[in-house]
Amino acid sequence: MPRSFPLPPPGGEVARRAGVGEGGSETRSRRKMGTTERARDLRQRDNQAEALLWLEFKRSKLGGYKFTRQFPIGLYFADFCCRKQKLVVELDGSQHADSPYDRKRDEFMPSGEFSVLRFWSHDALKHRTSICETILAALDGRLAEDVTATDLRFVFAQSLAN
Repeated sequence: MPRSFPLPPPGGEVARRAGVGEGGSETRSRRKMGTTERARDLRQRDNQAEALLWLEFKRSKLGGYKFTRQFPIGLYFADFCCRKQKLVVELDGSQHADSPYDRKRDEFMPSGEFSVLRFWSHDALKHRTSICETILAALDGRLAEDVTATDLRFVFAQSLAN
């Protein structure tokens, strides 16, 4: 949980540089108001597939890579994000099939230098080992181009290759 620190009296250099976020002008948070609450709400509503995949991610168990749940990126929240490798992992239910909203997200994330790896939730429940191996391939740089298949979609952030 991010810590909030009181700001010194107005007018100082530190006060000018500090971001204003949740809690008004009394914190240094740069998050937009409501972002933390929204992320918490999404984490509490994790479905079973997200909860099982989180077991693989938490405490850096998957290849030593650190992941964050419900990480805000622009207007969107990524199900899981490895910030160091700039990889977003999304688990989708059937309501996401051919979703224009998800396509828009997939176009936005690479523009912010995040690659996006998308799986079906039911595959996370039944084929978790295969999914983890695919995620490790992306993290290790073995996936370096867009992939679209029936069971996954990978949108590679081209700017990372340069």
